[in-house]
Amino acid sequence: MSKNSVLKYASGLLTAAVVSFSAGVQAEGNYVMGTATTGGTYYPVGVAISTLIKVKLEPSTSISVSAISSAGSGENLKLMDEDQIQFGILQGLYGAYAWNGSGPVPKAYKNLRSVSMLWQNVEHFVVTKKVTKTGTIEDMSNLYGESFSIGARNSGTEGSGRFILGKVGIDLEKVNLAYQGYGPSADALQNGNIDGMNIPAGVPAAAVTRAYANMGDEITTLDFTPEQVAQVNSDFELWTAYKIPAGTYPNQDEDINTIAQPNILAVRDDVPEKDVYEITRTIYENLPFLNNIHPATKAMALEKAIAGLPMPLHPGAALFYQEQGLKIPDRLIAQ
Repeated sequence: MSKNSVLKYASGLLTAAVVSFSAGVQAEGNYVMGTATTGGTYYPVGVAISTLIKVKLEPSTSISVSAISSAGSGENLKLMDEDQIQFGILQGLYGAYAWNGSGPVPKAYKNLRSVSMLWQNVEHFVVTKKVTKTGTIEDMSNLYGESFSIGARNSGTEGSGRFILGKVGIDLEKVNLAYQGYGPSADALQNGNIDGMNIPAGVPAAAVTRAYANMGDEITTLDFTPEQVAQVNSDFELWTAYKIPAGTYPNQDEDINTIAQPNILAVRDDVPEKDVYEITRTIYENLPFLNNIHPATKAMALEKAIAGLPMPLHPGAALFYQEQGLKIPDRLIAQ
C-alpha cells in the first residue's frame, strides 16, 4: 500500500470513528481502543495503529482494533474497567495512578497491563504574551483571575495539568478554569475567550499548530527550568526535559524548552496472550507504516518499548520483547 493510499485509508477511518460504546465483551478478536479528543495526538495515533492492524493483521488472523475518540486517560481507565474497551492509550502519570490507586484514580486497576511505551507526551502550556514575564511555567501565576483551559473534564489532560501546576506552586483555585478539548481550546484562545491552554501531545500537536498559525505573535509556550523539572518529578520520575526546535510550529522563532512524559498502550489482562503478541509484533515490524500516518510515531523504537512503563507487561507483549532480546525487569513481569 502506497503512502497516499495509507493516508487516504486512515483519513476514512478518522471520519468514520465515533464515540459509541457497546456494553459487554467484544466478539473474539474484535477489540476497541480508547484514545482522546480529536485535536490532540492520541486519536490519530490510535487510528494509525488500528489502520495498521486492519491492513496487516486482520486478513490473516481476524484480529481487529477500532480506535474511538474519548475524554482521554481518565475515561479510558473507566471504559477498560467496564470492558467497553479493551485497549487504551494512557499518560504515564495515569498509568502510575491506576496501578497504585492514587491521585484522582479511586482504586487500583490490577486487571490492566502494559503493551508498549508509544511516544512522549510533550507538555504545551500555551499562553498569551501579555501574561508572560519570565517565560517559564512560573508565569502561570499571572493567570490568576484570568481564564485558562485545563482540558476536558476527567481527562488525562486535566489530571496531568493539575499535577504539574500544583508541583510548581500554581494555585488553580485562583484561575478561571475552562474545561475544553484541544480543538475547542485553540478556538477559544483565538477568539479571546481564554488566555491560555494546556495541550499535552506528541509534536507537532494540531491544536498548537492552529493557534500559532493564527496568533504566532500573540502567544508563547512556557519553558521549564531544571529546578522546575525537579519539582514536577518529586513524586514520580516520569518527566524529562524536551526541546521543541524553533520552526516546529508556524511563527515559532525560538526553541521551546518544556517537559515530556511517556504515553503508553494499555490492555485488559483477559485479552488472549496470542492476540496481544500478534498486535505487538505487528506494530514493531511495521513502524514505517505508522510513520507515514502520524509523525509522533517516529519516536517509537523497539529499544524504547518498555521505558517508563508504570504497570507490568501483558504476557503476550512480554513474549515478543523477550524474543527480540529485550531484558524485562522483574517489576514488569506479571505475577
